[in-house]
Formats: sequence, structure tokens, C-alpha cells
Amino acid sequence: MTGQKWLRRDLRQLSTDLKAQGFDISHVTVGRLLKQQDYSLKSNHKAVTAAHPERDRQFCYIERVKRLFQTNGHPVISVDTKKKELIGNFKNSGQQWRREAARVNAHDFPEDALLRTVPYGIYDVAHNLGYVYVGVSADTPAFAVDAICRWWHRRDRPRFTNETKLLILCDAGGSNSYRSRDWKRQLQTRLADVAAIEVMVCHYPTGASKWNPIEHRLFNFISLNWAGIPLRSLAVMMKLIRGTTTVAGLKVKAAIIQRHYPKGVKVSDQEMATLNLHKRRICPQWNYIFKPRHSTSRKT
Repeated sequence: MTGQKWLRRDLRQLSTDLKAQGFDISHVTVGRLLKQQDYSLKSNHKAVTAAHPERDRQFCYIERVKRLFQTNGHPVISVDTKKKELIGNFKNSGQQWRREAARVNAHDFPEDALLRTVPYGIYDVAHNLGYVYVGVSADTPAFAVDAICRWWHRRDRPRFTNETKLLILCDAGGSNSYRSRDWKRQLQTRLADVAAIEVMVCHYPTGASKWNPIEHRLFNFISLNWAGIPLRSLAVMMKLIRGTTTVAGLKVKAAIIQRHYPKGVKVSDQEMATLNLHKRRICPQWNYIFKPRHSTSRKT
């Protein structure tokens, strides 16, 4: 084994090396011979995942709980934060039909942006409806729960047969991380207590966020709808989000949240002890329920 094994070799370099060994061969012939032996240019393929011991159990558990909630008429939502977007004359990935390409800035410097947006999505699994709340501050647990609360209190959202319980499906990280104390406190104080409902949270295992329904049922189609269109203003972004539809009947509503959300909020052990939090036996760090602490009757 020589050091040449660890050097990058293109067709011309291979041709040069072969000529040095006495083989008069062009780079075109080298390429043809490689193809005959099933060689081709390939990029890295993401296929290896860390095998978590409770990965399959968590997926089976989520599916069982989701079906149970839907059978009993309880609402089920999938939530997540979409990729943060800079508003300005910046390149947006994708292509669109037009006679001339849109001219955008050569560099996506944050200081050239009008603002940075944080789109937080809520997908209603039963009704195939998406709600996107676009924040202009930080992606924090307070912002995430604020978006969920705004969705819950919307007058135009479809009502469910039994709204005494709510199931939230989300990723294991981000603003709705299973490790975040503030996420849990906000759910208790701003949703479970105020709406007087039981809130159950199921997190998808680390590295499995693509299986979260919102990723392939809402965010994917929003990205396709604005592909190749520069998000030059917040108004353009909102119109593109609201204009997202599918042949399956997906409809999307959007709103802007202008509030400021501070980062790094700490929650003490004493505050955590006051939460009416019940962990499930299976994967307790990923499944838990909040029950209202004060009134058992629903508030309007």
C-alpha cells in the first residue's frame, strides 16, 4: 500500500500515471474502461444511522398513541421549526419558469438582510391543514408554545369531537427539545393550565426528524412552492406560504408574530417540581403528559 491510495485521482491523472508505467492511453479510454468495470462518479450516500435501542419501540408507540387519539376524536398536531430564512435580495434554491433569471446578491450576508424570519409550523394531521407562524425574533420554547397557543385559540380552525386532550408530535431537538425545561414549563402554564386540557407530547428519536409528518406533508410543499423565488420581502414570503396547495387538498394559513423572545431562559428545580408532569413508562424522556393544575373545567 503506497501513499497514492490516499490521493484524489481524476481521469487525466490516471492517464498520466499509466503512461509513466509504459501504457499509452488517453483519459477518454480510461473513463470508458472504468465504466466497463461498473465504476462511476458517486457522492457520499447518507445511509448509516446510529441504532438507538428504543428507536423502533418509540415509532410503534407513537403510531399506537396517534391512532388512539384519532379514534377518540382528539386533536393530533405535528410541529417543527422550518429553516430560518433571510429576507432580502438573496438566492433561493430551486428553479422556476421564466425568460430571464432573477438577479440576486452574489453573497448572502446576514447584515444585508432586512430581517431573519423563524417559520414555526403546525400541521393538523386529521384535516390536512397547515399553519405557519413566522417570528422575527429567536427560535425559543416560548415562541414555539406561543405559536401552538395561537393555533389552539383560532376561531377558524376545525373543531374536534373531543378537545379535552391534545397530542403533539415533534422532534427531539430545537425549540421543542425533550431536554428543554422552558418548553415543558411553557406547555404547562400557557396551554394545559389556560385551556384546561391534557397535553401529551411524543418526541421522535434523535436523527429521525424526517419521519415527523410536518416535514413531508407541509414543509416540503412550501419549499417547492417558493423554489427559485427570492424572498425579497416579508409580504412575498407570506403570500408564498399561503399559496401552497396540493392535489390532496392541503391548505396553509400563515400569520406573523412580532413579539421578542429572549434566549437562555432558565427554569429552576423548584419550578419544575410544580409542573403537573407525568412521564410514560416507555421511553420516558420522549413521552410525557401535562395535566391542568387548577381547574378541571374548560375555559373559553
